[in-house]
Amino acid sequence: MFNPNEQKISQTDAPLKTTLSKEMNLRQFDAEAARATELVSEEKTYRRGELSLVDLISPASFEVDPDFLRLGGKYLRTIFVISYPRFISVGWFAPIINLNSDFDIGLFFYPVNTEVVLKQLKKKVGSLEAQIVSDAEKGAARDPLMETALRDVESLRDSLTQGTEKFFQFALYVTLYAESKEELNKLSDVVEDMFGSRLVYSKRVYYQAEQGFNSTLPLCNDQLSVAFNMNSSPVASSFPFVSSELTSDNGILYGINRHNNSLILFDRFSLPNPNSVVFATSGAGKSYTIKLEVLRSLMMGTEVIIIDPEYEYQHLTEAVGGTYINISLSSKSKINPFDLPRSVGDGSTVEDIIRSAVITVKGLTKLMIGDMTHDEDSIMDRALLETYAKKDITPDADLSKIEPPIMADLQEILEGMEGGASLALRLKKFTQGTFASLFNNLTNVEMDNQLVAFSVRDLEDELRPMSIYMIVNYIWNVVRSQVKKRILIIDEAWWLMQHEDSAKFIYSLVKRSRKYYLGVTTITQDVNDFLSSVYGQAIVTNSAMQILLKQSAAAIDLVQRTFVLTEGEKYLLLECGVGEGIFFAGTKHAAIKVVASYIEDQLITSDPRQLLEIEEAKKEFAREQANEAQQAAGAATPA
Repeated sequence: MFNPNEQKISQTDAPLKTTLSKEMNLRQFDAEAARATELVSEEKTYRRGELSLVDLISPASFEVDPDFLRLGGKYLRTIFVISYPRFISVGWFAPIINLNSDFDIGLFFYPVNTEVVLKQLKKKVGSLEAQIVSDAEKGAARDPLMETALRDVESLRDSLTQGTEKFFQFALYVTLYAESKEELNKLSDVVEDMFGSRLVYSKRVYYQAEQGFNSTLPLCNDQLSVAFNMNSSPVASSFPFVSSELTSDNGILYGINRHNNSLILFDRFSLPNPNSVVFATSGAGKSYTIKLEVLRSLMMGTEVIIIDPEYEYQHLTEAVGGTYINISLSSKSKINPFDLPRSVGDGSTVEDIIRSAVITVKGLTKLMIGDMTHDEDSIMDRALLETYAKKDITPDADLSKIEPPIMADLQEILEGMEGGASLALRLKKFTQGTFASLFNNLTNVEMDNQLVAFSVRDLEDELRPMSIYMIVNYIWNVVRSQVKKRILIIDEAWWLMQHEDSAKFIYSLVKRSRKYYLGVTTITQDVNDFLSSVYGQAIVTNSAMQILLKQSAAAIDLVQRTFVLTEGEKYLLLECGVGEGIFFAGTKHAAIKVVASYIEDQLITSDPRQLLEIEEAKKEFAREQANEAQQAAGAATPA
């Protein structure tokens, strides 16, 4: 049955239910919004803990001053070019690019419509011609500057019309980096002077330091907008990627220029001095590089002398028909440290030669018997003079007819001198003892071949510095006796740098070699031992050609300081492959990759695997030859 009161209550509750529903929806929405806000906040918190690329490359601080920036610990300044001379040579920008400093370069090219330029040039021509005619009518003297400008404008109009030239607005910015403000000012002066020496006028940014820095970042964003009107030919001359060319008409091929794939053809004897140094780690290809130079130098008629500590040059020497001399305690090849040059073509007198020989032999005796006191040094000096005099080698002697003394003669003289008994006793093991067969004999080797190699591999480590010293002295006497185009290669030269007397002797040889047409090449893998010696540094200074191959991390800092390398060159030497490095020739240098033909590679390789294969091939060839000879002999025998 219908109840009206119930209907009335139901109608009253309807608005209340709607309100409650809305309130519930609002509460749910607020909760979802709060949850979303919380999620965003948590995501921001999470992202703050992430590491991005921007975090990696951004500096710790950034300070902007009117004319420079401070980026972390670095000071930066941007220099922009405002004007160029009438003529500019190709590669004018290369000296600045090759500057041994850190900097960024920004170049912006804005093409200009040719029709617009031609229209402006036409107006300019009309203005110049009118001015010239007006001056002529007034009887004024001709103006060469105006006439030159007219010719230049006409020439440019022709080139633009013919399509051989285009027109650009060209902007050039350089941002310099330095460790201090003083260094930055000094570097800025250097760069501005280099610009000014080519009549290129530049200015430093002022109250635009940040814009200048942004303009040289790799973002293609020119915020300075300082451009100069220029046609395509002079614009092309500013191209920055110009590498040093080391290609000449004469010389030998050292390798390939890794910058531009050009050939590094060079004659070391064209430099102020023909000396060379080679630094590399073990296995970096230094011996391979030098053997390739030896092989190619022989083809050009140059005589080569090698001091080989590890039999590395034996295969090459035998292949080209050279002379390989093994110096050891059991070898039949002997060298007398008292030898003298038979004749000297530099005007030296016999007295000078004897004096030089005494100094050299005294250096050898110091290696043999150790340091001497001042009194012992004086006694040894007098004993050496008397030793030569005993064989009638005096200032008026004929060196072509003398017989030099040997070490036993020096011992005999010392035993007869007051105060010389101790020296004679210390010298006895080199005249009568274990080492007598090495130092107490007359010379019986000859250097009458285009390639001569001296091996010292079979010598004990104690004897190597003395023996190399003795061999180099003998070679020096031969070089002084007859002037020829020669190269002397001293492998593992750090052996000699360990002792002051031998280091001093090698330095003297390097310094005087140019007079006798001799180029000395010193090779070492122990860079620290070599360069830590005062004489090692001097040898590098007196070597116009330098080859740096792969370096060890322990030695790279010393190499960088010695050769004034950039950071890029430093990392190149750390990461380059075998036979790759930097080739220095005087003031020029280039990244090099040493390359050899197949036949050259077979002759000069130091790889034990390849050498074993070559030996096996030789044995197989010998067996085939023997079999063919037997077959020929059997065929010739009558039945």
